[in-house]
Amino acid sequence: MRRQFGVGGVQPVGSSCMLQLDPHSLPVSFEARDGRADGGVRHIEINRERVTVRRAVGGIRMAINVRVSEFLGIACRETNDGRALVLVHSDPSLSVPLLVTADDLHLDMAWQMWGDLFALPQIEDETGDTREPAPRRRRRNIIKDRRPKFLVRRKAGRPAMEQSIHRGEREIIARH
Repeated sequence: MRRQFGVGGVQPVGSSCMLQLDPHSLPVSFEARDGRADGGVRHIEINRERVTVRRAVGGIRMAINVRVSEFLGIACRETNDGRALVLVHSDPSLSVPLLVTADDLHLDMAWQMWGDLFALPQIEDETGDTREPAPRRRRRNIIKDRRPKFLVRRKAGRPAMEQSIHRGEREIIARH
């Protein structure tokens, strides 16, 4: 008996067929399992800039366009047929399978090619959990040495005129 997969499983639609997409022959379209979609199938189109997921839920057809830059990375996950490469999104239903194979050498080469093509990080993902990005680092002394905003808008004054010094004079203020 085959293992059951949840929403957006990494297994292709066929019962035992391996999924293999060529990163150099984009755009490509294929079908993948989707437990919430009508018929349990969703249609996926992958371009260099975006991924389109088409499915019908409750009789309502929808197409979801996602930019490639919005994906978290390319993850390697364990399956019962071997290992799979998945284009991981923070919403698990938008994660897209790219390759299912038992050959580790082929998987490593494909992992590198997909990562380079989409400029996404390679994620070693055994559990399938999504991770939150690291919090932004605190800026420390960058602003300290700058002028305040209201002073930046204001023009700086002229340097003071040199005061003339009168030596040997009796009075500084002239009287007429």
